[in-house]
Amino acid sequence: MSIYREYDIRGIYEKELNEQSVTRIGFALAHKIDGAYVAVGYDARSHSPVLFEYLVRGLNAGGKKVLGMGLVPTPVNYFTNYQDWDGITPAASVMITGSHNPSEYNGFKITVNKAPFFGEDIYALGRECQTMDAIAETPRDVREIDALSRYVDYIVDQFSHLRGMDTRIVYDCGNGVAGVVTERIFDALGLKTKGLYIEPDGTFPNHHPDPSEEHNLEDVKKLLASEGDIAFAYDGDADRIAVLTHKNNIKGDMMALLYSMHMDKPTVVGEVKCSQVMYDELEKRGAKAVMYKTGHSNLKVKMKEIDADLACEVSGHVFFKNRYFGYDDAIYATLRMLELIHDGIDLDAELAKLPQVFSTEEIKVKTSESEKFKIIDRVKELLKNPPSYFPAIKDIIDVDGVRINFEHGWGLVRASNTTPILVTRFESTSQEEVKLYEKAINDLIKEAKESL
Repeated sequence: MSIYREYDIRGIYEKELNEQSVTRIGFALAHKIDGAYVAVGYDARSHSPVLFEYLVRGLNAGGKKVLGMGLVPTPVNYFTNYQDWDGITPAASVMITGSHNPSEYNGFKITVNKAPFFGEDIYALGRECQTMDAIAETPRDVREIDALSRYVDYIVDQFSHLRGMDTRIVYDCGNGVAGVVTERIFDALGLKTKGLYIEPDGTFPNHHPDPSEEHNLEDVKKLLASEGDIAFAYDGDADRIAVLTHKNNIKGDMMALLYSMHMDKPTVVGEVKCSQVMYDELEKRGAKAVMYKTGHSNLKVKMKEIDADLACEVSGHVFFKNRYFGYDDAIYATLRMLELIHDGIDLDAELAKLPQVFSTEEIKVKTSESEKFKIIDRVKELLKNPPSYFPAIKDIIDVDGVRINFEHGWGLVRASNTTPILVTRFESTSQEEVKLYEKAINDLIKEAKESL
């Protein structure tokens, strides 16, 4: 059951994701879908085509036909749900991807009726697979579609006004699957680009494809310093982006502030790790800012519920409903950032206008699967009567873990939905208070652990 996670299914190839388990997943999933067709694509990992065949076998045995799109980024997989394929609109899509996990991992991101399939739906699917009988062989039923070209043509058409812009663009695909579309789009638009590690290679020979980790950006930073005006980097399946200027590594919450400049009083959904600066500045501009749970599935669902225009995670997931379909797409986000530059917006100058705060990266505290949520519950109890050493509390937001607002900043502790860790983050108008908040909350976590 450990492969069935909050947002997706993820495990080690052969050990956990093998012919039996994946065929069962396909068969069980087929019975959750109304409609005849499921669109399936895969990332650059060497075992992705093998898992494709196992999944197809299960889906076909469950009575579904498959639209096979081959090697594509995750956003292209999502894109197929909004397209007509000679009279066929998929009832669901499955992306075979290990995202930014090490090369021995793989997994499945599932969309049903244009909505994320996650949480209890995934856990229930897992329970069904555990007790399933052997699945009978059925004839293979796969129809190939060229989703990649349809997507490229769409993006090029949407951003045709950027054709020939002077900005020098450098980017790093990290040998992930972004490379199958970046060159095609940039060349079609006549942009001045230089890319690193464009060729998809599931062994990731140059660096790990996780742009939220600073050390994975070293090569593209060097290229930016010598040959670029702006840099982009992508994760393994191209649904997360890093944006770098000569002065800033622009995190997802600050990207949202920049993107929203071209929107009229938008509704923007952020997660609990986003800077208070983002929420405050959006409200000052007349926008509506909503804080919600971390996780790409959570944000997509919330966006749809409140008809939001934009959503973001600090890690670089950016979701556009404004002029787009409402899912996270790092390639589309690249073009929207270039559009700001094309329209004369100086990214660094805009960021310099914002109030200065000091914030930590995500700090991970190791724990166990069985204890992580218990610790959060205990922290909430302790906060009802805080210890004497604890800074004065303004208010507490408990939409996802505990975000404690203090006089000059905030601290967060939440349980990761995917790994046995607690995630903390701290922000203040002074560096001294950041350290104070960090120490106070860490002491509280320690006290919570000891009292279990």
